[in-house]
Amino acid sequence: MGNASSAICRSLTEDIVSGRLAPGLKLEELVLAERFQVSRTPIREALRELHARGLIDLQPRKGGIVRSIGLDDLSDMLEAMVELDALCCRISAERMSAVQKKQLQMVQQQSEDCVARGDEAGYLQLNHQFHQLICAGAQNRSLAGMLSNLRERLAPFRAAQTHVERRLPVSNDEHQAILKAILASDAEASYEAMRNHTARLSINVLDLLKTQQAGAKAAPAAKAPSTPATKAASKAPAKPRTPAAKAQPAAKAAVKKVAKAPAGATAKPAARAKSQA
Repeated sequence: MGNASSAICRSLTEDIVSGRLAPGLKLEELVLAERFQVSRTPIREALRELHARGLIDLQPRKGGIVRSIGLDDLSDMLEAMVELDALCCRISAERMSAVQKKQLQMVQQQSEDCVARGDEAGYLQLNHQFHQLICAGAQNRSLAGMLSNLRERLAPFRAAQTHVERRLPVSNDEHQAILKAILASDAEASYEAMRNHTARLSINVLDLLKTQQAGAKAAPAAKAPSTPATKAASKAPAKPRTPAAKAQPAAKAAVKKVAKAPAGATAKPAARAKSQA
């Protein structure tokens, strides 16, 4: 992908993962081209990439439809990521050269400096370098290729953790444990340290996505009372009720009927929405 299509893909991915673009929403090429002020070519490239990542369903020559992110599929990928990352770290502890270990130490020191001054952008860049050095230290191209593919697919979900409390200090402490094990050439300790690190990130990702999806489901329910039927019902009792009216059984029956009306009135639209989902 070119620079324009990559930037568009990142922007749309963030919108989908955050829930700003809801499942079922149509992503039309012309609308997106106007939004990003580009031709339709980079839009198509970005949509193809989103489809490859499983975030949208493609409609030929039209655009795409945002998919509901499956927690089971995401959990499968995160589980694979945890084990592959840990395996890579174990092998690296046995194979990394003295020069590579020194590079890892320098990156870790720079990361600690970023945490101290609250430089999140700088830390995230060094975090990427830290993991890349460990991956290179394993000297296994097949393993590196699988990890690279998983990281690319999971990157937007992992990036959604920005509001996790004490994210950087905790991550930095875990990196320190990984570095210590690798410098000692302790394969098993390296495996466990990386596994714990990646597993924590995976749990955060799944928790955040579950919260977002729960919020999306709760939103329609919260809006339900503001339907035309309920507004009409809320206005109905505005007329003063005289003692005579209270005494009339027919008036009581009418009040009960009005109170029940919103449930009946909203049942049909809800059924229609279910059939279209």
